[in-house]
Amino acid sequence: MERVRQLVSHLTPGSSTGLAALERKNPDDVVITMAIRSPLCKAGKGGFKDTRSDELMTEIFKHAIARSTVDPGLVGDITVGTVLTPSAPYEARAAALAAGFPDHVPVQTINRFCSSGLMAVTDIANKIRAGQIAIGLAVGVESMSQHSDANAREFSEEIKAHPVARDCAMPMGWTSENVAADFDISRAEMDEFAALSYQRAEHAEKSGVFAREIVPFTVFVKDPETGKRTTKLVIKDDGIRYGTTKEGLTKIRPAFPQWGRGQTTGGNASQVTDGAAAVMLMRRSKAEELGVKILGKHVTTAVAGLAPRIMGIGPAYAIPMVLEMVGITKDDVDLFEVNEAFASQYVYCVKQLGLDVEKVNVNGGAIAFGHPLGCTGARQIATGFNELHRRKGKVLVTSMCIGTGMGAAAVFVRET
Repeated sequence: MERVRQLVSHLTPGSSTGLAALERKNPDDVVITMAIRSPLCKAGKGGFKDTRSDELMTEIFKHAIARSTVDPGLVGDITVGTVLTPSAPYEARAAALAAGFPDHVPVQTINRFCSSGLMAVTDIANKIRAGQIAIGLAVGVESMSQHSDANAREFSEEIKAHPVARDCAMPMGWTSENVAADFDISRAEMDEFAALSYQRAEHAEKSGVFAREIVPFTVFVKDPETGKRTTKLVIKDDGIRYGTTKEGLTKIRPAFPQWGRGQTTGGNASQVTDGAAAVMLMRRSKAEELGVKILGKHVTTAVAGLAPRIMGIGPAYAIPMVLEMVGITKDDVDLFEVNEAFASQYVYCVKQLGLDVEKVNVNGGAIAFGHPLGCTGARQIATGFNELHRRKGKVLVTSMCIGTGMGAAAVFVRET
């Protein structure tokens, strides 16, 4: 771990570790100047159900150009995190061009399952630190309406014979039930945390909190009778169920009764959702040269591996790792955004790490408004910085579990 700390010190010139070090400003800091997201809409029936993945990309690129106030020709590279899009490299490049980025701005795609949006941000941040670019754009996007993860994964006989490797092909619902059973997470705890997520999201939406991070999306809607497509404006999340209570959630039947204790339900697991988010990053000296507002800085990202059968507890590995890397403790963190893939894993991580629930997902999470796979890692940054500025806090940690047995976490500091 000392070697890791030395690496972080190298990547953040002029600083060591600890909270005071994180707050210092250096010309080579990797700063965030924009973090926005689309509304999150229910896959198959919500506001984006008739919108293609390349159309979601094009729209978020257009907003990134407009909201960043930076000449798109100055962007040195774009990285797009997406999971299910089968032709992602083609769509991302074409969408960037159609949105207004000149052809000299390169684009790549990245896929590390549920962390893909964060990996896109990390990729751009690392390129800036290495001096390869001065400005970059990270995007996370997923159309779960258009692309399903229902395709069977068929492994070789050699992999099937390996007791750990073969678990990589198992459904995520199975991993949720494994976590609940292995760590004795009760259905009551799961429903209680899920209800809290809905209640917090409802309050945040009704009080206008999300309106400060959401950019209205112009998307296509198909007429069920004629098949013709027309445009409409989507301005808010459509998966938040108002009036949700723990008592109401206890009445929902198990989604996976064949595994474990059968405690995971459609009410205490993340919603299948469409959405997009974008984060612009640049070297601090470049931001000051351009005169753009700085929201905060990315300090570093950590990724951990663990057994695929309990992949959901990844944040319990990644969060301590990233805190150790930068020399702070959980008490130094003002806000945590921990992805609620399933209530089982979310409850475990909060309890195992001893996190103050009043600092975690304070405006709800994926159980309440959805988890568009590739989008979430970037969406958490938009949501986290929005709330961090509202509270005038300093440190944000984002984290998520990752399919096949991994976890990721990142540390950000608000500009003061």
